[in-house]
Amino acid sequence: YLAMVMTAAAVCGCQSTSERLAKKRLSTLRLHLEASRDAGVTTKAIPVYRRQPFTVNVETRPCLNESNVSAAEVVDVVGGFALRIQFDHVGTTQLEEVSTVNRGKRIAVFSQFGENLTEFRWLAAPVISRRITDGVFIFTPDATREEAEEIAQGLNNTAKKTHTWVDK
Repeated sequence: YLAMVMTAAAVCGCQSTSERLAKKRLSTLRLHLEASRDAGVTTKAIPVYRRQPFTVNVETRPCLNESNVSAAEVVDVVGGFALRIQFDHVGTTQLEEVSTVNRGKRIAVFSQFGENLTEFRWLAAPVISRRITDGVFIFTPDATREEAEEIAQGLNNTAKKTHTWVDK
């Protein structure tokens, strides 16, 4: 019996410390709309991309955030990978409205991630080229694949906590 218990514990119950930490790790995601430079104190200039940075003037208040995320994943695309963010019902409605009204403008993506949210950066600022009706926002982040996986895992953990609390 002892051998069976030990085998079952080894097969079912073993998780490495890194796996347990990954399940606790959180991430943030903030989408900020591009704004005109003369909009005043409600905007700020931000640098996007580390290798060849450019400046985008954005509204300081995000139009969407991690509380609207229902799922996140890293997906393969031609030439590399991208982050695919699925928004909940409220986020889907907001993204559709934002993408309809602000076509041709940039939407800057900010995230905090890593252990205790110590890493933070502007990940991207893609141009809104179409109306987004399905709640799916896909972008190529200024991040390594490992960092993108960490951001996605953290967003999924955050979504579980947020939506569990909201559902209760």
